[in-house]
Amino acid sequence: MAKRVAYYLNQFFGGIGGEEAADIPLQLQEGVVGPGIALQRKLGGEAQITVSFVCGDNYFNQHSEVVISEICRVLKERQIDLLVAGPAFNAGRYGVACGAICSRVHKELRIPVISGMYPGNPAVDMYKKDVLIVATKASAAGMRDAVDCMARLSKKLLSGGEILSASEEGYVARGIRLNQLAKRPAAARAVAMLHRKLRGEPFESEVRVQQYDHVPPARPIEDLSKARIALVTEAGIVPFGNPDRIKHANADNWASYSLQGIMDLECGKYEVVHGGFDAKFANEDPDRVLPVDALRYFEQAGYIGALHDTYWVTVGNGMPVERSQEIGAQIAQEVLAANVDGVLIPSS
Repeated sequence: MAKRVAYYLNQFFGGIGGEEAADIPLQLQEGVVGPGIALQRKLGGEAQITVSFVCGDNYFNQHSEVVISEICRVLKERQIDLLVAGPAFNAGRYGVACGAICSRVHKELRIPVISGMYPGNPAVDMYKKDVLIVATKASAAGMRDAVDCMARLSKKLLSGGEILSASEEGYVARGIRLNQLAKRPAAARAVAMLHRKLRGEPFESEVRVQQYDHVPPARPIEDLSKARIALVTEAGIVPFGNPDRIKHANADNWASYSLQGIMDLECGKYEVVHGGFDAKFANEDPDRVLPVDALRYFEQAGYIGALHDTYWVTVGNGMPVERSQEIGAQIAQEVLAANVDGVLIPSS
């Protein structure tokens, strides 16, 4: 008898719509939907997707407890053997939904779960210890590879097969270390690795140590009332029409725009091109993300000396670390040349 599988998708991959449909409540649909068709083909006769859940990204984030409770109820009632969520690629809200649902389902119902995400998706760090997450590309261009890997691991989860290491199976490393029999003792392996390193040959440590950049804090501004403050943002607030064509994700450029004579950012004159958060409220009032109105108030009140008449912008969504460092250095050079006293980088 084929195992019973449930599938979770957001409104886009569920075929309902884009951002305009992000507020739709949880829907239950019988059978396969969207990428579930390809997944079912890969699962073959070993498993059957019997029910699909589709929910808007905004709705989930605003009603997560209700959505998760209802999904758990249906899974228990239908005696589902496996829950698949995504792949969410680099979509932050979708990734958080997939991670939160899978984590709760696994803990409460004790059934296997699997998702797929780009390793840079913020949900990965949040849920990788609780959920098996297949490493995907940043966008849906990697759908085929993601589905192939998720289907293969789904079969193992359903059959009780052995899940090998992250590098062998293609999932995100979970930070779990397991004992393993090796042909040579650790000392011999370590010396062999040292020899490869000294010869300039490729080598890989058996122990991954996470590296963190250390950024020394800048000296505090002694007198804000005399300071010129600049605004820099990765939230994608640009003049309406996006004149420099900054991409909604994986951006490869940045721009600067004048704030001279502007007391606040008016609705309709500016827009958000960032693809990683719901832009509805920021489009209604762009000052919610780039607080020009607040800094003008501080300027008039004498709390700061002045707001610099230019701001710098890019989109941080899905940007590789190396590129963000490169773009950050380029913007920093312009900021330094502007001779400002401080920079405010508001959060998106």
